Amino acid sequence: MSEIYLGNPNLKKANTQIEWTEDKIVEFLKCKSDPVYFARNYIKIVSLDHGLVPFDMYPFQEKLIQNFHDQRFNICKMPRQTGKSTTCVSYLLHYAVFNDNVNVAILANKASTARDLLGRLQLAYENLPKWMQQGIISWNKGSLELENGSKISANSTSSSAVRGGSYNVIFLDEFAFIPNHIADDFFASVYPTISSGQSTKVIIVSTPRGMNHFYRMWHDAEKGKNEYVPTDVHWSEVPGRDEAWKEQTIANTSEQQFKVEFECEFLGSVNTLINPAKLRNLVYEDPIRRNAGLDIYENPKEQNNYLITVDVARGLGNDYSAFVVFDITEFPYKVVAKYRNNEIKPMMFPSIINEITKAYNKAFVLIEVNDIGDQVASILHFDLENENILMCSMRGRSGQIVGSGFSGKKSQLGVRMTAATKKLGCSNLKTLLEDDKLLVWDYDIISELTTFAQKHNSFEAEEGCNDDLAMCLVIFSWLVAQDYFKEMTDNDVRKRIYEEQKNQIEQDMAPFGFIEDGFGDGASFTDNDGDRWYSDEYGDRSYMWDYM
Repeated sequence: MSEIYLGNPNLKKANTQIEWTEDKIVEFLKCKSDPVYFARNYIKIVSLDHGLVPFDMYPFQEKLIQNFHDQRFNICKMPRQTGKSTTCVSYLLHYAVFNDNVNVAILANKASTARDLLGRLQLAYENLPKWMQQGIISWNKGSLELENGSKISANSTSSSAVRGGSYNVIFLDEFAFIPNHIADDFFASVYPTISSGQSTKVIIVSTPRGMNHFYRMWHDAEKGKNEYVPTDVHWSEVPGRDEAWKEQTIANTSEQQFKVEFECEFLGSVNTLINPAKLRNLVYEDPIRRNAGLDIYENPKEQNNYLITVDVARGLGNDYSAFVVFDITEFPYKVVAKYRNNEIKPMMFPSIINEITKAYNKAFVLIEVNDIGDQVASILHFDLENENILMCSMRGRSGQIVGSGFSGKKSQLGVRMTAATKKLGCSNLKTLLEDDKLLVWDYDIISELTTFAQKHNSFEAEEGCNDDLAMCLVIFSWLVAQDYFKEMTDNDVRKRIYEEQKNQIEQDMAPFGFIEDGFGDGASFTDNDGDRWYSDEYGDRSYMWDYM
C-alpha cells in the first residue's frame, strides 16, 4: 500500500522501486521513440457504448501525433467530433512521461474545458502499466507533477495563463472560440516563452469560427508566412461518415451549419448579414503601413474625396473605438484606412481623428453619437475646429436627415443609431458588398463581418466578438442613401445599382423575346405571353434595400 499514491491503486507513488526486465526496457524505449506506437498500444479512452477501451486510432489521428512529434509548430483545422482532443492529450502524456523536467500547458477557451482535457490525460495515465508510469509528486484537477520533474497544468487561454513561466509544449484547444483581444494579448505575453527555447512546441487545434485570429494564422500557414505546419482534416476521413451520413446530419441541422462545423468553412454564423458565399470570397491584404491601431491601405491622393465614419467606445478594454476611411471619389467606393483601439480614451480619440481628417484632404466625418460619441464629436468640432463634421436633423417620418449645419433644436453633430437607421444601413451594406460596390481588404473588418449576424430583429456581433468596424460600415451605408451624400459626391448610389442590375436583367431575359413597344425609354415592354410590364423612374426595386 505504501507504493500507492493517496489510496489510488492505479497511481504509483514517487520513489517506488520497479523491477525491470529486458522486455520492459525494450518496450519502454520503443514507446519513447514512437509516440504513435505508444498511443496505439497503451492509451485507453472511455467509450459511450463500451466503457474503457483501447484508443483505436484512425489514420489521420496517427498522422497528427507524428506531426506533433516531428514539428515544433502545428496548426490543425478539424471538424467536430473527430477525437481531436483525445489525440492531442495522448501526445501530451507521451511527452511528459518520456521527457524529464518539461512543462506542458493545456489551454482552452474555458478553464473547465481545459480541466476536462487534463482529466482525460489523467485517466489515460492511470491505465498505463505501473512500470511505465512516473511516480506522482502532486495530482489534482488543475495540474499534476511527476517524479521525472515534468509538470502539466490546465488553464483558460489568457495573457496570464503562461506569463512568467517557461513551457516546452503549449496546447491551444478550440483556439477559434477565444475572443480576438484575448488571443492578441495571449500571444503578446507568450511569445517570450516560445522564443526563449529552441525546441518549444505550440499545438493549435480548432474548428473554425469566422475569419478571426485562427483564420489568419491558418491562412498565413498555408501561404508559408509563419512557421506553423497546417493539417486539414476532412469529415470523410472519419470511418462511417459518408454521403448518407452527411445528408442525415444536414437534415437534422442545416446546410450552413454543416459547412461551418464539419466542412470547416471559415464562417462565423449561419445567419450573417452578408451572404456566406460572398464572405468566402473576401480576401484580406496586408496594409502598406501600420501603427498603433492605424492600418493604411492607400495613401491620400491629391484630388480625391474621402469620408470617415466613427464608432466610439469608452476605452475600458472591451469594445473598440474605431473609424474607417473611405475613398468616395468614384464608384465602387473603397476602404483606404482603418483605426481600431480598445484602450484609447475618448478625450484623446478626437485628436487622432482630426489628424487623419487633415491627411485625407479634409475628409468629411460622420460620428455615431448615441453614447460617448457626442463628447468626441463636440471636441472635434468646437475645440479642434474641424468644420467637416456632418450633422443630422430629425424630420418627422423621414427620420434623420444629413445636412451641412444646425437647423433648429433637433439638430446634432453626428448620427444617432436608431433601429430604423441601423436597419437601412444594414440593408444598404448588404447590397454594396454583395454587388462589389464597396471594396474591403482589411482583415479586422472581414473578421467582424463573418460574425455580424442576425439576433432578434437586428444584426450584431456574436457573443465574444466585436462589431465596431462593421458598424462603421453600417453608418457609411446609411449615409450613401442620403440626398446630401448624393450632392456631395454627385453620385446616386441607388440609381447606379438599379441601372446596372436593370441592364443585366434585360440581357438575361433577351432570349425570351421581350419586345419594345415604341416607348423608347423602356417604360414598358410586352413579353411573349402578351403581358405588359411597367417600370417607374428607378423601377420597382425597393426590395434591394430591405433585407430585414
